[in-house]
Amino acid sequence: MSILETVRHENPEAKVVFASTRQLYGRPQYLPVDEKHALAPVDPNGVNKAAGEWYHLVYGEIYGLRCSVLRLTNTYGPRMRVKDDRQTFLGTWLRLAVEGEELLVFGDGTQQRDFTYVDDAVEAFLLAGASAEADGEVFNVGGDPPVSLGELADVLVGLAGAGSWRLVPFPDERRTIDIGDYFADDSKIRSRLGWEPHVGLREGLERSLAFYREHGADYW
Repeated sequence: MSILETVRHENPEAKVVFASTRQLYGRPQYLPVDEKHALAPVDPNGVNKAAGEWYHLVYGEIYGLRCSVLRLTNTYGPRMRVKDDRQTFLGTWLRLAVEGEELLVFGDGTQQRDFTYVDDAVEAFLLAGASAEADGEVFNVGGDPPVSLGELADVLVGLAGAGSWRLVPFPDERRTIDIGDYFADDSKIRSRLGWEPHVGLREGLERSLAFYREHGADYW
């Protein structure tokens, strides 16, 4: 609200692109999830992001501000938070892989996810910011074809050349907010803005591992 009020009064010609999240969809009713899917967040972050989206869209309607919303999936890459899993489990996995430690995969490892490398996410923001066609619109941002968490752990350990992974039961506090499978239908941003991911999962993980091998001490 503070940002939107400042833009409204001080620079109403500015474009605002809001970073939202796939978490506001909750447990998918169908796959892939498109922008018309019902919103049913299962945690406070999803609720907060849903409210944030509406602030931006309403300010666009009422005050004519140029606002767009990007619903991000699992964004990863160099400089992400890796010292804990407060933002994403993959950050912790990257740190453990670099250290040659064991990765823990909750459940049966078949849960599917899609991932967006940070450079591709940045490109989505730039396109949304530069395009008038994005004003007042909501876009899913996806990535590669989905991969199961077990497959992801296997690929990461293989690329790291160290460590291991194993399945463990869901902790009670995690089970209540687990959404099962999720992957996005991002055809809207591809067709409207010409966005598409350029960094595949294996390449993105290799870049991330190389970065944290060199700079890991600064991040954990």
